[in-house]
Amino acid sequence: MKARLYNKYVNDVVPALKAKHKYRNVHQVPRLMKIVVNMGISASLEKNAIDDAAKDLALITGRKAVVSKSRHSIANFKLREGMPIGCRVTLRRDAMYEFFDRLIATALPRIRDFRGLSPRKFDGRGNYTFGIAEQTIFPEIELDKIKRTQGMDVTVVTSARNDAEALDLLKLMGFPLADAKEAPAKDTAKDDAMEAGKEAAKAAALELAKAEAAKKAARDAAREAAKE
Repeated sequence: MKARLYNKYVNDVVPALKAKHKYRNVHQVPRLMKIVVNMGISASLEKNAIDDAAKDLALITGRKAVVSKSRHSIANFKLREGMPIGCRVTLRRDAMYEFFDRLIATALPRIRDFRGLSPRKFDGRGNYTFGIAEQTIFPEIELDKIKRTQGMDVTVVTSARNDAEALDLLKLMGFPLADAKEAPAKDTAKDDAMEAGKEAAKAAALELAKAEAAKKAARDAAREAAKE
């Protein structure tokens, strides 16, 4: 038996999108491709933090989480190459539709003072990413069993050719997007943390690049001195 939202997509969304955008055949109609749920873990937390996050993510999505590891060493963040820094789950087909249904019908409405998600979170290629501040909005999480609150990023990947088509698709699927005029600049505290983290990562990467350049210059100077 197909997921409820898949049947809604086939029976209601596809005809509506074909009529609005004048698609010639059903294969041109945008669709959901996958949903990626990612939890980032600070390197300063205890070692079992990644295991706790993976367990919570498995409860939320119904799928085993894959651990993400650092590709580079960054001293400022106390990161070493290969260190676990998070976990993620990629959902497709029925599992994707079932999670999407629970997300929009149960989880997001439990956010305090929720007025809809910002329509400004598209990436220019028809994909939408937003942050959730706490895993406790999901009913699968038992409040008395969690050791720490943990935020996450959710990315909805579509086959749409542009953001306008993706916007129409998600709205027809029931995704709670706020009107552009009413949408807040930041959806949750998670967004502020994401932006701060990005800026810190950029600064750390710049410092690392400068250090590597200085080491290279020193090695080159030493080689030239040895030749002389």
